[in-house]
Amino acid sequence: MKQALRYLTIAVLGCVSSAALAGPKYHITTHPLPDTTVIRGVRVIDGTGAPPKDDMAIVIHKKKIVAIGPNLEIATPKHSEVLNWQGKTVIPGLIDDHAHLGLVLHEKGESSADAYTEANVVGELYRFQRYGVTTINSLGMNRDLVYDLRKRQKQGNIGGSTLLTAGRGIGIEGGAPPLAAQPDAIYRVTTAQEAREDVRIMAKQKVDFIKVWVDSLRGSKPSMSPEIYRAVIDEAHKNHLRVAAHVYYLADAKDLVNSGVDILAHSVRDTAVDQPLIDAMKAHGTWYIATLAADESSFTYLDHPELLESSFVSLAAGPVLVSKLKDPAYKAKVQADPATAVKRQDLKMAQENLRRMVESGVKVGFGTDAGAFPVRIPGVMEHRELQLMVQAGLTPMQAITLATSKAAELLQLRDTGTIAAGKNANLIVLDADPLSQIDNTEKITGVWHNGQLVGDLATE
Repeated sequence: MKQALRYLTIAVLGCVSSAALAGPKYHITTHPLPDTTVIRGVRVIDGTGAPPKDDMAIVIHKKKIVAIGPNLEIATPKHSEVLNWQGKTVIPGLIDDHAHLGLVLHEKGESSADAYTEANVVGELYRFQRYGVTTINSLGMNRDLVYDLRKRQKQGNIGGSTLLTAGRGIGIEGGAPPLAAQPDAIYRVTTAQEAREDVRIMAKQKVDFIKVWVDSLRGSKPSMSPEIYRAVIDEAHKNHLRVAAHVYYLADAKDLVNSGVDILAHSVRDTAVDQPLIDAMKAHGTWYIATLAADESSFTYLDHPELLESSFVSLAAGPVLVSKLKDPAYKAKVQADPATAVKRQDLKMAQENLRRMVESGVKVGFGTDAGAFPVRIPGVMEHRELQLMVQAGLTPMQAITLATSKAAELLQLRDTGTIAAGKNANLIVLDADPLSQIDNTEKITGVWHNGQLVGDLATE
């Protein structure tokens, strides 16, 4: 890695405040790498589910992969840089179909309605990228600032993980999500007509998705009426937009699918999914996102305090949040909370339902709800999601495929998600093989995004 890093100017981001940088120290490219780079000697897991290939070479020119093949068969172009990374494994950059931005003040380790600032959002985009998450879909609760940031990123003026967005999203008065927010962070509607009007506004802003919060959060909030979410789905489809729904209950999921929703943005967790839902999802082509790490997040560090000792977690979380999570009072509160037992059952049911969805051939993407709350740490959540998928019964190859090519397919992205000639060079270089042990995805040597070596997880 030191050979590669000599081409990087390692610097703290000057464009964002120290608040946005709480936790990680960002390693960014301030001078371009050579136009052509050859990575040699690596094992390639290409994201398609195909068997891995050993001793491969990958040729990157500008932002694209221009050639890939056996090491001995790939010539070195003139004036190119060669990185000999024998024994390392390369996988595609991870893609999070369901994440959030600007909901947490990282310097305080707490949720805040004031967190959606340019400095904080851009800092999170770099944090995601640094952990190998090269594309994220910020699925609701975005202030209108997001459109300017997305535009400037497309112009090359902002870096970090590639940003897609559902804009504000639509909830109902008094309903989910139960988060404090500025007036331009979410639409709260009372009628189907209001919902249609808000969809039309977001369509003009060219959102990538429409998000609706449907369920009652285990009975703690009112549910969105079918009349309203059906109006959202109908109006969104008229405007050539797809709809993702926050769900919990099987009954809601069935009606949403039959009403034409495109994505179930969380697991069904109140009961086992049944064959009628599976058949309907396959018939309609509906996508399913499990977000297992979101279900686990409230008790992850109670059950696994050792994670807080790892630099992988502590750098992303930052010292304030790490201190809070280590506090015996925090642990005692989580342990005594009756909701913790419910969330444990939710995770178990979500894992069982994910396994059945995959086995049944339903379209399954990859999402985490990262960034929604302080414990849902951007960058860390995606790797934890992979581990929970494997614990649910998926193979490491299945989990990686869902997090790369399938996640790209859900977002309708054609230039990323796999390692192949013609694709953007979005890659994670690993020190160990994730097929033998899925948590080896945390052993990151380097991250490539759009053809640039953008960072590493080296620590002091």
